[in-house]
Amino acid sequence: MDQTALMLLLCLCSSALSDELRLVAGRSRCGGRLEKKNLGDWEPVKEWNWNFTSAAGACRQLHCGSVVSSRRDKDDNVEIICSDSVRLVQGTNRCSGRLEVKTNQSWSSVCEKDFDLQDAEVVCREIGCGPPSVHQGALYGEAEAPVGSREFLCEGSESALLNCSSRKSSGRNSCSPGQAVGLTCSDQDDIRLVGEASRCAGRLEMIYQEEWRPVDVWDSYWTMNSAAAVCAELDCGSAVSARNSEEASERPVWFIFPDCLQSGSALKNCLPCDATSDQSHQLICSGLLVEPLIFLSSSTDGVSTGRKQGSELLIGSHFSIICSIRPQYDGGSFQLIFSTSNYTQNQTLPAVNHSALFLFSAAGHAHQGTYRCVYHVYVFSYNFSSISQPLNLTVSGKLMESIRKSSASVSAFLTALIIRLVVVLLGMLGPVLVLYFKARRNQKSGPENNHHDEGSRAEGSLEEETAV
Repeated sequence: MDQTALMLLLCLCSSALSDELRLVAGRSRCGGRLEKKNLGDWEPVKEWNWNFTSAAGACRQLHCGSVVSSRRDKDDNVEIICSDSVRLVQGTNRCSGRLEVKTNQSWSSVCEKDFDLQDAEVVCREIGCGPPSVHQGALYGEAEAPVGSREFLCEGSESALLNCSSRKSSGRNSCSPGQAVGLTCSDQDDIRLVGEASRCAGRLEMIYQEEWRPVDVWDSYWTMNSAAAVCAELDCGSAVSARNSEEASERPVWFIFPDCLQSGSALKNCLPCDATSDQSHQLICSGLLVEPLIFLSSSTDGVSTGRKQGSELLIGSHFSIICSIRPQYDGGSFQLIFSTSNYTQNQTLPAVNHSALFLFSAAGHAHQGTYRCVYHVYVFSYNFSSISQPLNLTVSGKLMESIRKSSASVSAFLTALIIRLVVVLLGMLGPVLVLYFKARRNQKSGPENNHHDEGSRAEGSLEEETAV
């Protein structure tokens, strides 16, 4: 028997559980090693097809809450930890569903009005999930359990919902239909591809119990369909390539039972087994490249990006289109696609320093339309491409009108300036002219006044002599 088959046998367990179950050697009755009763004796569970559904069924059968974790110990026994007093039911994964709370050994839903973000943070932490992303009524069907009448007053840091303060809801004992709290806790980034320049290519890894490890699946069950599901789960498009890689030595891995993949369940919802292996799975998804950027640069408006709703050029202005992409792989080329309602044109330039510059002469109405940058590169023996956001360009005939308006404004300004200068000069020249004409008048009257003064002085002297 080869090592992979042996590891599979060590990690298999059954979904068929007996009616009598218990959890032992844990911190509470809802956590520990899973045992079932067989002919009066309690035996550890060592069965096939153990997955999230099996663990959730066991927690429910034990009258516990949601699955927090499930794993195999070193002797191949199933260990489960369930939340004590809260559970999410009818959800799409273990971190979503309608909230139910156990009080006095019975389960009840929670009214949306009695539940807030701080309460949601506590619940998500209690069931081992990430922070809440959505909490509102009617997300996961109508409540089957009765709706409780307690309002929770969590501060957000408590370890369990029942550790929070609470009070009886004021003025009502029930909740309107469709108002039972549905909760979605964030459960992102549980899987990843590493080892390449793109997040959509590389070795498949999974985080479980706060530890990242490579994922291993029995080879015959790892197919392009499995790879396609992982690519879709990572929002990386479709699967281009999937292969197995042998490492230099064995190391810890998370082993996924193939039935979980075949059932269509998301990989992050599969409960892995603790194992060692020298095998890993390498994936290449079609969403390998990041999105290129497109920019418009003109002699009048500077630079603008293609993420604007539209850009406008003045007719006659020079402009260029710049395509660029965040560095991932060397080389490649940029294709600039120009389209209107009537036709499509394109031109291609090699990528230089991960960008390309497309130059255009004076803008005209023929340049109006939609521009897109497409980056092409050949890597991993495949051709990949990625397209930018559209840049919608319009060309305005306002340039000559703007020039005419500018000329008219300049002429009006110069005319006003000349008139003002004339007025100022006239204002300054007026006093000068007055002084000039007054001086001229004084010059003309000067000799007569002098003769009169001399006569007066002579007559005065004669009178003085006569008196003597």
